[in-house]
Amino acid sequence: MRLSELPTPALVVDRGALERNLAAMAAVWPGRRLRPHVKAHKTSGLARLQAGLGHLGFTCATIREVEVMAEAGLGEDLLLANEVLDMRRLGALVDSGTRVTVAVDSDAVLRAAVDGGVREVLIDVNVGLPRCGCAPEDAGRLADAARAAGLEVRGVMGYEGHLMLVADPVERARRTAKAMGLLQQAHADVGGDILSGGGTGTWRTNTVVTELQAGSYALMDTAYAGQDDVPFEQALTVLAAVISVNAGQGYAVADAGLKAFGMDHGNPTLRDAAVWYCSDEHTIFAPEEGGPLPALGDRVRFEPAHVDPTCALHERMWVVEGDEVVDCWPVDMRGW
Repeated sequence: MRLSELPTPALVVDRGALERNLAAMAAVWPGRRLRPHVKAHKTSGLARLQAGLGHLGFTCATIREVEVMAEAGLGEDLLLANEVLDMRRLGALVDSGTRVTVAVDSDAVLRAAVDGGVREVLIDVNVGLPRCGCAPEDAGRLADAARAAGLEVRGVMGYEGHLMLVADPVERARRTAKAMGLLQQAHADVGGDILSGGGTGTWRTNTVVTELQAGSYALMDTAYAGQDDVPFEQALTVLAAVISVNAGQGYAVADAGLKAFGMDHGNPTLRDAAVWYCSDEHTIFAPEEGGPLPALGDRVRFEPAHVDPTCALHERMWVVEGDEVVDCWPVDMRGW
């Protein structure tokens, strides 16, 4: 199949760019030092490539992701880096031989782990992102309670997600060091071998964690692409077809819209064109000044602003080399 034959809109992955991204990250964070976050792509086919580079532990955001990774034979060491109040589905995976570790930040979540049959936890510490995580000064007490309940405490995790898109790399590094100081403070009270955290935006600046939870680096998006110290290539695009052209007003309409892109970081980008806006099933764009309008039926490839929700909107991703489709991976971790 050729790229021009794909039904649109279609999630398209450039295999060469993907493989270069994976190799670049593995060179800095080899083997178990990287715990790739599958929430970014939700695709076990891509996860297998990451495992092939020696990254045998993975980070998940949902129970569904943990289940699919286990079904795919990638369950050697799965971290659910999220709080869950009903862990019975996870306990069933543990009983079947999957290694599952969960994040806990309260006594209630700790009890859910015990009741659900999960045996290993990380203490989730709030390092500045107003989301989940216990206060650093409460981490030691929570770890003691977990051990008293029969759980193994493997260490701590803390996600400095509020710093991933700080534009100035020096400022990002300074604030990351401050956030990770809180994680180190908690780890001194908790113990264990693991300090887990970080992401694509702090892949260079986070020098504290023992394992990095990066995900977006594999496929990338325009939010990260604007950072000079995040050098990964745009491997993911959304292929669309031009379905209408208004020559009088100088714009064209493509058949991918709000339901094909994660829009929380803004409009998708089209090279050599200005995107005016997106509606449910359309993106309206105009060529740069002096550029020609496309013709009806032309294919265009939009770069999404946020890769994670974009992937979750599609049922499959098509892997291409140039104009040739070489593989098709189900986005099999969608849903909950």
